[in-house]
Amino acid sequence: MKVVAFNRTQQGTGASRRLRKAGQTPGIIYGGSATPELIALDGNALYHALKKEAFHGSVLDLEIEGKTQQVLLRDFQMHAYKQLVLHADFQRVDASKPIHTKVTLHFVNAEISPAVKLSSAVISHVANELEVACLPGKLPEFIEVDLSKLEAGQSIHVNDLVLPEGVTALTHGQNLTLVTTSIPRGVASAEAAAE
Repeated sequence: MKVVAFNRTQQGTGASRRLRKAGQTPGIIYGGSATPELIALDGNALYHALKKEAFHGSVLDLEIEGKTQQVLLRDFQMHAYKQLVLHADFQRVDASKPIHTKVTLHFVNAEISPAVKLSSAVISHVANELEVACLPGKLPEFIEVDLSKLEAGQSIHVNDLVLPEGVTALTHGQNLTLVTTSIPRGVASAEAAAE
């Protein structure tokens, strides 16, 4: 995805307030060997871009005065009740160095899993994203978690995932649980009464 930004020279609360009144959002680019850069972005375009999942989980092409650099969105602050982005932080990406970031999990085939179809189990998502390490070019937009073979009482862990080539899950030695299944109390007691 491409993002257009502008250099800004003034910083501080007053300067940021003036930028926001003019419809722009202050931001910063940091990381890599270059010094941090103060930038301004179109506030409305940034607000709508933040609604897209791909904007959060992919390497972005940030253009400033005709020069493009690759960045990751690292943080942003929203206004408490207005549709307004207060600030955005971007980190420079080096194509030859691995990056650590969180990738969204997409859960598929829950409705055809034996846990739901045969046991009327409830599937609970313990985690919605996974921290990974990979080269910027290998960063997946999302990781798919297939629930089609999930039985009642079972769970899916990080080690059960099929990760894209070149992507490593950062779990710090733990086999984290991603999905669990449980049979609701009412269904279990009804089955026991039927027996």
